[in-house]
Amino acid sequence: MNSSVEPCRSSYPSKKFFTVVTLALAWSAFLSAETGPPKYDLHTETKMKGTVEEVKLPPKGREKEVVHLLMKNGEDIVDLYFCPKSFMDDMGVSFSKGDEVAFTGSKVKYGGADLVLAREVVKGSDTLVLRDDKGNPVWNWHH
Repeated sequence: MNSSVEPCRSSYPSKKFFTVVTLALAWSAFLSAETGPPKYDLHTETKMKGTVEEVKLPPKGREKEVVHLLMKNGEDIVDLYFCPKSFMDDMGVSFSKGDEVAFTGSKVKYGGADLVLAREVVKGSDTLVLRDDKGNPVWNWHH
């Protein structure tokens, strides 16, 4: 019986290519991943006035998630990243479509979207301070 054994051909180049591609994809995912809440940037701070177009509340049972106010500013719609729903409830504040507000906030990109992190919001004669003068939230995230 003549059994010839063919030499094992390594797929080393293709394995190396696969490893390099996998590492590159993992690294790019790591670099683009957002960790934690968006960061306030004092360099992009702006003041605006607008009308509440929509109040986006987190689902029931997720009151620690952030409320978003969609604000109409001229022809533009601004996504105003507000504060956790539980903090808003503790402050006894609510917003409705049509409310006129003035706000100070930081324009940032987060998760590929443009939004404004609210620092101070004025509705009528009431002023709600959400962040200190350095942009740090005044609420306790672990509330």
